[in-house]
Amino acid sequence: MNVILTCLVVAVSLSMDAFSLALIYGTYGMSRKNEIILAVIVGVFHFFMPLLGLGFGGLMLKFFNFNLELVVGVIFLIIGASMIVSSFKDEDVKVLIGILGNLLFGLSVSIDSFTTGIGLSVISNNYILVSSIFMLVSGVFTYIGLLFGNKLNSSFGKYATIGGGILLCILGVLRLF
Repeated sequence: MNVILTCLVVAVSLSMDAFSLALIYGTYGMSRKNEIILAVIVGVFHFFMPLLGLGFGGLMLKFFNFNLELVVGVIFLIIGASMIVSSFKDEDVKVLIGILGNLLFGLSVSIDSFTTGIGLSVISNNYILVSSIFMLVSGVFTYIGLLFGNKLNSSFGKYATIGGGILLCILGVLRLF
């Protein structure tokens, strides 16, 4: 039972960035179908990233010294700028809700799961159980964040999208520096 509780606490902490960014991302006004797809993508990333981190993350970080925060920062800047630009266009821009945008979003909020995976054996030896808990919690948190963000979009429209884009750009810059 202690292992499950530990896994849930870690899963919630890993899912908080997914929730907060989904809240911002949801201001774009996504359809229910796209919200579900994005939540599933985030969940799947949170399942596999700890396993990848466990499997070869330590080795990869040892030989390839790159800054994961830099990668996440660039992704946030791209998504944020895209949100801001799309809010000023009359036509409906589908950059953010396309498969590439969803994959970038899923990757960016799952990087911390990769690094957590490096020390996954400290939490439990049942890696599939731990990753499954991470997947379920992050998927639910993402979906709830998207729902709240969509409500903000309904109330504040274009301004919510612009605000969300600005926040993502700020987060991107903070990750870069």
